[in-house]
Amino acid sequence: MSLFKFQRMERLPPYIFGTVIESKMAARRAGEDIIDLGMGNPDMGTPKHIVDKLLEAAAKEVNHRYSASRGITKLRHAISNWYGRRYGVDIDPDSEAVVTMGAKEGLAHLTLATITPGEVVLAPDPTYPIHSYSAVIAGGDLRSVPIGPDRDFFADLQVAVSQTWPRPRMLVISFPHNPTGTVVDLRFFEKVVNFCKENQILVVHDLAYADLCFDGYKAPSLLQVKGAKDIGVEVFSLSKSYNMAGWRIGFVCGNRPMVGALTRIKSYLDYGAFQPIQIAAIIALNEHQECVEEIVSVYKERRDTLVGGLERAGWPVASPLGSMFIWAKIPERFSHLGSVDFAKMLIREAKVAVSPGLGFGAGGEGYVRFALVENVQRINQAVRGIKKALAEDSAG
Repeated sequence: MSLFKFQRMERLPPYIFGTVIESKMAARRAGEDIIDLGMGNPDMGTPKHIVDKLLEAAAKEVNHRYSASRGITKLRHAISNWYGRRYGVDIDPDSEAVVTMGAKEGLAHLTLATITPGEVVLAPDPTYPIHSYSAVIAGGDLRSVPIGPDRDFFADLQVAVSQTWPRPRMLVISFPHNPTGTVVDLRFFEKVVNFCKENQILVVHDLAYADLCFDGYKAPSLLQVKGAKDIGVEVFSLSKSYNMAGWRIGFVCGNRPMVGALTRIKSYLDYGAFQPIQIAAIIALNEHQECVEEIVSVYKERRDTLVGGLERAGWPVASPLGSMFIWAKIPERFSHLGSVDFAKMLIREAKVAVSPGLGFGAGGEGYVRFALVENVQRINQAVRGIKKALAEDSAG
């Protein structure tokens, strides 16, 4: 065996987005103006009152020392209060909440702490890569559950569990869903909790898009369901709601043994996020939420602009009730290209970068994902480029 053959890394597939990113960068190096609607990287700034608190806290030398790996006490209390105000859920800040460096870090280390090599983890297909590959990194055995506009996810979950041996240990879900935009109601979570309790399956719910909801839809919390904390936890990141993506701050709440396992493994891995960031996060959660409403209104305008523009360009797509993405089925006459080559074609002919659906799992083939991370003017420019590319039938 080669000295430099690393078994865990061998289990991770090639990075599907890589070839599309390289095409985008090559075009930009050639001087082309590429509108990037690929990565879900918020382009708006963090609200001023949060930044001001960061600057104030960063100026104090006492905050330059190591922090607490599970998060400072006042932030965990702010998290508890946030759950109480929003969802009427009681969270013990000492035993049911742990601060993480964003959702990805929390998900990855939670899985690493709770999954034994060989144990089965269920995740949607397609889905955000860390939802599935956290199991692979932990040495678990991944099983996929189809998700999409023409699927009944709960029915597919029941089939997946009945056909899986050994019995699944964990289910990872996320609603509003990335990349498909699928949303659910509280009744769905009730069915999931009851089913997973009956089958002794742990549940991890990523609520990253809790606030990015439109047209009167309100995303429920898994923890609103009676008994949810008996088998599950919920993950939240401040990245999208407060435009704090680069700050890397989030939290995991719910089941005490699961939160305790994550808290324990983090005690070996880090000393917590930079304390001024945690202090600013307290302000974000505790103070007025008008900034969140303003951010949501921007995403709604962008959603409407892109959906309407694609419709006029002859590419009808569904308008999602949640998330910051548009999940678009590739037009029929281009379907033979597959999502990767179609995405490369859009860079070449429309000067627009999108994410190929295959990057989110085999179930994403035939689709591309648009991220609403450019202003309305740029989105309209993107639509003009796409309309021209589709009209010219560049697929040959």
